[in-house]
Amino acid sequence: MNGSVLIVDDEKSIRLGFEMILSDAGYGVLTAEGYDQALDILSGQTPDVIISDIILGGKTGIDLLSELKKKELNTPVIMITGEPNIDTSTEAVRLGAFDYIPKPIRKKALLRIVHNSLRHKHLLDKKTKLEEENIKVRQNMEAIFTSLEDGVICVDKELVVLEANAAVEKICRLPVQKIMGKNFETLETACNQSCIKVLGQTLETNKSVRQVHAECNFPGAASQTVQLTATPLKIPGEASNGAVLVVRNITRLKSLEQALSEQNKFHKMVGKSHGMKSVFTLVEDLSELDTTVLITGETGTGKELVAHAVHHNSLRKDKPFIKVNCSALSDNLLESELFGHVKGAFTGAVKDKKGRFEMADQGSLFLDELGDISPLTQLKLLRVLQEKEFERVGDSTPLRVDVRIIAATNCDLKEKVAQGEFREDLFYRVNVVNIRVPALRHRREDIPLLTEHFLSRFNTRFRKQVNAVSSEVMNAFMNYSWPGNIRELEHALEHGFVLTREGTILFEHLPLEIKKWVAPLPDSQPPSFSKQALVAALEKTMWNKSKAARLLGISRRTIYRRIAEYKITPP
Repeated sequence: MNGSVLIVDDEKSIRLGFEMILSDAGYGVLTAEGYDQALDILSGQTPDVIISDIILGGKTGIDLLSELKKKELNTPVIMITGEPNIDTSTEAVRLGAFDYIPKPIRKKALLRIVHNSLRHKHLLDKKTKLEEENIKVRQNMEAIFTSLEDGVICVDKELVVLEANAAVEKICRLPVQKIMGKNFETLETACNQSCIKVLGQTLETNKSVRQVHAECNFPGAASQTVQLTATPLKIPGEASNGAVLVVRNITRLKSLEQALSEQNKFHKMVGKSHGMKSVFTLVEDLSELDTTVLITGETGTGKELVAHAVHHNSLRKDKPFIKVNCSALSDNLLESELFGHVKGAFTGAVKDKKGRFEMADQGSLFLDELGDISPLTQLKLLRVLQEKEFERVGDSTPLRVDVRIIAATNCDLKEKVAQGEFREDLFYRVNVVNIRVPALRHRREDIPLLTEHFLSRFNTRFRKQVNAVSSEVMNAFMNYSWPGNIRELEHALEHGFVLTREGTILFEHLPLEIKKWVAPLPDSQPPSFSKQALVAALEKTMWNKSKAARLLGISRRTIYRRIAEYKITPP
């Protein structure tokens, strides 16, 4: 621990003796014969240790010590004197002298005290450096804390406000100076105390509560939407002693998301995949045509929604839309349901009844599961389509109607025609325009959109705030085969809604059949998805790659790699 030592003494022999001892020990030595010469040396450099005599001609070592104190130097000063007295020793200690020793000083004692002084100097320098670093860190943290656009409020266990930044005043309209030291529960908030509930839940459970949405309604101003996140305030090695609330104003983001969401919706149908865009386009093309439509697709793909869209996008939109599930009724009941009956037509027919064709007059009749009707009913249905007239069961009076037929089936009607199970002439009558609804496994890029759509719907129904699914859940959704299609996805999310107690649906909350089919994938095995799915996720998150990665259930590294592979550039 070698360093430099300044020796200040008017006796040359002492200066030379100390210089020889300290030089031999490896110290750098400076000497001054008096007060003025010592100040000249100190004006150009700062030694690590100063050894000064009390008596320095016209000045004293006490004067030198006083000057060093004014300069705020951390240099230890050892005062030596041939005539020690209580006054000088007291004054030396008051001014911060490291030690005060009488002459003569032996070699061993000199080396020991210089060594100890250097250790003291090293500790002082380290302390000063740490203090400067702490001040700098504190200043940086305060600058960050102040410049954050999100409101940040720190409270203790009793909900007393410890810290708050300027954004709190801007977002929550709570003056920072007025809320400091106040109990948060006593403050008037515009969010119906949603923030207090979130903080209370965090303090009670010692767990984070993330991304809770709340509405803030200020008198005479437009309402705003905020996102609340509360986390325990922890010190390493200690129990939680409070909580931190982050308030983010997402009003504009919510509006943009709503606008983007509306772009991906068409008459309550959600999707941005090529297959669904084709469906939307075909429905629009049919808007001014009154042709018969056949909607095909697997069970649960949303054929009924397409039928509603065809009707509500047509010239008949203000007229009735009547539905018949052909597979749910026996042959006799279906005939009565379609065409109606008169009193006494059969046992139980106690009065006349209108059929669905009459009820749909001037409007649209949706025949769901058309492929399941019997040959006899097929024949009667063909007559209605050809002649626009029919008779009620038990009556011979023909009735004329103006009805647009929209049919749907999950069967392959061509195959049924080939096997003689479905009339060929009826097939061509209903298959004028075919709308094929793609299975969910063929439009995986729509899964994140559908997931958010159902989350929003269930939040309203269950009065919860579940705003996301975990990356493991999204991995499972993107890899599952979805035999039940959208209906199965809806039920899976509803199952998760029932089980979750937090703001996120986890893998453990999924139905057993999905958990058995797909194990949660590590981040190194991202799910496969198309370029369209990636672009859809990026557009939905306003090209925020981190959010898009979470939406797809992959890492940021993976999404950057996929963007490069697909050669995707932001607009």
